[in-house]
Amino acid sequence: MILSLVISQVVSWLVMAGLVVALLALARQVGVLHMRVAPAGALTTAGGPAVGSGSPVIEANDLNGRHVHIGGPAKDKPLRLLMFVSAMCPLCKGLIPVAKSFAKDERLDLTFIGDDDVATQRKLIAQQGLESYTFVNGPDVGQAFAVGKLPYAVLMDADGVVLSKGLVNSREHLESLIIAHEMGVKSVQDYIASLKVVG
Repeated sequence: MILSLVISQVVSWLVMAGLVVALLALARQVGVLHMRVAPAGALTTAGGPAVGSGSPVIEANDLNGRHVHIGGPAKDKPLRLLMFVSAMCPLCKGLIPVAKSFAKDERLDLTFIGDDDVATQRKLIAQQGLESYTFVNGPDVGQAFAVGKLPYAVLMDADGVVLSKGLVNSREHLESLIIAHEMGVKSVQDYIASLKVVG
């Protein structure tokens, strides 16, 4: 009886040791995969103002009729995020709450830009709780920044310099705009390409 109890204890300890070894091997493999898989950043486009250049200054009115400046210097706003969205874009609707949370966490001045009819935009604003945000509606801003696909974001500094830009559809993509700026590269893709050249 005692012998079978001892054998069962030894077997259970061997099984636990095997599980610990397997867990360590798995953790190592996850680390290797993490190093090999490139981060997915916002996809930059060739059109519009280049990263590092000054943004165009567009005089516009928001949906409440207030006069606003999009682009150019704004010393009271250290970092500004322009989010180009549409009520007809399902990805945009899912990303708007993410953009609001991201802007709050990163202390960004967030402005939404659209190009739908006014009634559609007002419905989107009500559905998404955007009443406290500046929402500019019209083609001028999108044309100035050469926005072809949505959702699209542009990050600018207080001097109106474009820090990063690109197509975004997740918080990770939005974060990549900040990361690219902090790393001093145009985009995460440029950074990865430079690593491949060095390696």
